Amino acid sequence: MTISRLAIWAGAAAVALLGNIGIAAAQNVTISVWSGGTGPNDNYRVDAIEMAADILERERAIAGEDLNITVEKKAYPGWDDFKQALTLAAEAGNAPNIVVTGHEDIAPWSQSGLIVPAEDYLNLDAWPINDIYENLMEIASYGGVVYGLPQDAESRPFFFWKPHMKAIGYSDEDLEALPARVQAGEYTLANVLEDAKKMQDAGVVQAGYGFYPRPENGPDYWQFYTSFGGVMEEDGKLVLDKAAMQRFYQFFADAVAAGVTRKNHIGTPNDQWYSEVPSGKVGIWHGGTWHYARYVNQEGLKDFFGNIAFTLIPAGEGGKANTLTHPLVYLLTSKHGEDETTIAAELIKIASEPRINTLHAIKSAHLGIAHQQSNIDLYSSDRWAREATERLLPHANAMPNNTNFGVYWSAMWKGLESAWTGQKTPEQAVNDVEAELRNSLGEAIVIR
Repeated sequence: MTISRLAIWAGAAAVALLGNIGIAAAQNVTISVWSGGTGPNDNYRVDAIEMAADILERERAIAGEDLNITVEKKAYPGWDDFKQALTLAAEAGNAPNIVVTGHEDIAPWSQSGLIVPAEDYLNLDAWPINDIYENLMEIASYGGVVYGLPQDAESRPFFFWKPHMKAIGYSDEDLEALPARVQAGEYTLANVLEDAKKMQDAGVVQAGYGFYPRPENGPDYWQFYTSFGGVMEEDGKLVLDKAAMQRFYQFFADAVAAGVTRKNHIGTPNDQWYSEVPSGKVGIWHGGTWHYARYVNQEGLKDFFGNIAFTLIPAGEGGKANTLTHPLVYLLTSKHGEDETTIAAELIKIASEPRINTLHAIKSAHLGIAHQQSNIDLYSSDRWAREATERLLPHANAMPNNTNFGVYWSAMWKGLESAWTGQKTPEQAVNDVEAELRNSLGEAIVIR
């Protein structure tokens, strides 16, 4: 055999060996991500993970690694279906790798073992995590442990239909000054009921449409408790302020008694509510910053700023103007392979970069999660994002990450419904809430 032929065979063997090594080194991973409360404007909650996978694959390729990531996405429009599906999947041992959910799920899910700490897989001091707003990182934590990364931020404003406000005597200058008056406590929830009644008396809205609240349970209602001086948690313990809760319940009972809110308003179909509030059928209502996208994109509102003024939730007796932020978070579930969870963690980190998160923020009318998003042209040039961030976020509070908060929330809502519909007086309703919480939570809640 000649030397040249030996060289050829040796070279061929080397190529074959390298090829086999390349095949062995290839890593194929499937990462699933499920998101609750996700409509057509919120697609980047899951699409951002797909974008992150493409970036991570390209980074690894440059580093000489062959990584192939398949992202399986599932978006649930509602929360109940999402929670039920996730519970069943977890019980069957096939929960998704990543879930997008409300931050209030962190406490119970961490205690049940459904999720693992994100800080175990990520360097919190590195980019882009070190640029995320500090208060949002706190909301994504429980017991001093960072369990997830904020997926978005938002606030929940009060809305006023400007033409109807003008019909009862407000000038353009008055409406321009309204946000500052609300913030200062000069325009209160008592004024809301007065103006709602004036609109109905003037015939610009029908009876029951002067003040048109959210038609179902939701975080929004804790804002009213805060407006009347209520505190949800102190020093790690839940707090029931009976006087504040009673004033909160009384406000909605008064709205019904004044005829500006319907007694049977709770249960109004969401699609009906969404179509009525940006059409001029309603005078005053409350909602979320993401409603801007719904009003403009789905409901056909042509001139948002010409027709709608927005403010903090006005103060009531004993409290202050405020808003609530309810960030959704990326969480990593347990019982997956270490390699999968490590890759999933990398994906939520990349998805948190300002440019990617801004796609979600602007399309869905949410607020950004990081300081540097104000330097992204798409974000800084958007009037809604800019004004909502400046006007609302500095005054935002959040529901506590507390394993017992769900029990408290359920009791609060039952009490509100009974006072709203007239089944109980506000005082009786609060007494029922107290009795239920004393029985179910004992020393885990402070009642005063």
